[in-house]
Amino acid sequence: MERLTASCGTDQDRRSAGTGVLASSAAYDMDSGEIARARGFARDFLSDAQSSHGLDVSTRALDVAQLVVSELATNVCKYAPGPCLLNLEVDGGMLVITMWDSGSVLPTALHADPTRAGQHGLEIVLAVCQSFEVRREPVGKRVRVGISLLDGPGDGPAGPTPW
Repeated sequence: MERLTASCGTDQDRRSAGTGVLASSAAYDMDSGEIARARGFARDFLSDAQSSHGLDVSTRALDVAQLVVSELATNVCKYAPGPCLLNLEVDGGMLVITMWDSGSVLPTALHADPTRAGQHGLEIVLAVCQSFEVRREPVGKRVRVGISLLDGPGDGPAGPTPW
């Protein structure tokens, strides 16, 4: 599959010729100020997918994507500060968000505890995504989630969810 690539600063766009795949990447030296930039990057990517490429993106999907990017970026900031790569890819009706960081510790969801203040980020991500995968890399780890861009009945995500 041939990829067309154009870069601008630390952001990179790719469109696969004839496949309907739209992707963009951004690199961050993750600190707390970068969380808002990563969230804005996701918002702008999906807004551009709608306006320039005619893709259907529900309001729910736009909100969920920003929430998930924010939670993943917050985890990087707290547990693996340093370089981070965010990749967004739309293929069909799914948005795939991939975040790489240099930390070697894999994330784990804590047991539900309504008295616990904070540390609910991974629980939130698992609750709103249609898929979740984490992999060790030669350096660090890669977290990959899928979000349905379309709504099904009852304003939930279209299609089956594993949860």
